[in-house]
Amino acid sequence: MKFIVKLFPEITIKSRPVRRRFIQRLQSNLQILLKRIHPKVTVSGFWDKIEVVVPESASMLEVDAVVETMKMTPGIAHFLEVAEYPLGSFHDVFEKTLPVYRDRIEGKTFKVRVKRTGDHDFTSVDVERYVGGGLLQHAQPLRVDVRKPEVFVDLEIKNEKLFIVEKQHKGLGGYPLGSQEPVLSLISGGFDSVVSSYMTMRRGAKTHFLFFNLGGKAHEVGVKQVALQLWQSLGASARVKFVTVPFEEVVGDILQNVHHSHMGVVLKRQMMRAAERVADEMKIDAIVTGESIAQVSSQTIPNLNVIDRATDKLVVRPLITVDKPEIVELTKRLGCFDIVKMIPEYCGVISDRPTTRAKLSRVLEEESQLDEEVLDRAISQCKVIKIDDIAKNLDIESDIEALSKVSENQVVVDIRAPLEVERKPLNMPGCDVQVIPFYELESKVATLDNSKEYLLYCDKGVMSSLHAQSLQEKGYLNIKVYRPLV
Repeated sequence: MKFIVKLFPEITIKSRPVRRRFIQRLQSNLQILLKRIHPKVTVSGFWDKIEVVVPESASMLEVDAVVETMKMTPGIAHFLEVAEYPLGSFHDVFEKTLPVYRDRIEGKTFKVRVKRTGDHDFTSVDVERYVGGGLLQHAQPLRVDVRKPEVFVDLEIKNEKLFIVEKQHKGLGGYPLGSQEPVLSLISGGFDSVVSSYMTMRRGAKTHFLFFNLGGKAHEVGVKQVALQLWQSLGASARVKFVTVPFEEVVGDILQNVHHSHMGVVLKRQMMRAAERVADEMKIDAIVTGESIAQVSSQTIPNLNVIDRATDKLVVRPLITVDKPEIVELTKRLGCFDIVKMIPEYCGVISDRPTTRAKLSRVLEEESQLDEEVLDRAISQCKVIKIDDIAKNLDIESDIEALSKVSENQVVVDIRAPLEVERKPLNMPGCDVQVIPFYELESKVATLDNSKEYLLYCDKGVMSSLHAQSLQEKGYLNIKVYRPLV
């Protein structure tokens, strides 16, 4: 079976050297991806197309896998599924075309298009007229329409071979992966960061992933799954890295030392500083985020301006004017929705009446209270893994037990940030309740009484589950979750 790959239109208007480089990159990417499906697939590059030939020995499952892979390969506008025959007489061409297009043109207007290459004693128009006349007589079309037909009957004659287009598949568009400079994408596992990563991958940028861990191993495992799914779908022709930076202590420093109205902006600036240093190590010039104007308080234009001043890197925001429903819909098309919806966009700080017009002078004043060693320590503890090694390292534990009632030997631990506790105290008469902010759990868990069970509590039960799993993995099996009945 043969496929003719048509280039993304923007590639065709590039200069000759750039266009040639893009075609070579796309050809190389397809070779890497498709040979994993069947080792005898051949990929040939030409000036205006790429031809993919799947051997007859390939199974239908392998052919389907080739089609699905090409649909998700950046750089392809569309590709044609074609049948190849020896070139015969005009009537032979018509007989081979009729069964392919009979049902498609029934009751519709159509036009025959023939692309011809080589020395022949006839023209493309001669073939178009003969085949079109035959289809009018032996199929049941509405009529021929040379201007705006409902169906195109596409044929290609190359020297002594005839190619009949049996099906056309829509491609992803964009530029071939690796044709642009690499970027570092801040991925939280939420809809926004996943789609922004997709957009830079589609645009040809080799996209590495940077994750700021605010919720323990379980949160990290979930985000790794999303990144792996995205890479396998779009970027498997390039080797990229997944970087994890432990950020709980940084959040704790902010919660203790920054005014609540500026916590969100300061947190984003700390992330930018960390991202810049990671990007420097990886020799990357751009940082990618999933921010969209006014989606949340930290994403107003004044706040984004202040956030950007924390780094000298280019900050790329592919979603800056995209609406949330469009973003969610894109994750469905990417096949990531079911994973992403299970991972909350974990927020390390919740500001009370957050500023929407942060001033750099005020932000710098707030940041002067932070401990610089905390951020340095977080960056020094970052972990780097090759994206294709994630599957070997994922270790998803069973769900942590969540209790709705508290027994005599159990203690409820409120792990919410102090501001949340102050606004909405956990009122449980007769129960032993301790307040330990989530960013202090790691350091204080060793001081807890091993003879008791501790039930972690937060408003939505997400943060408590993540931290409970992380602590159980470290051997604290007396840690569970308190989730009251609503």
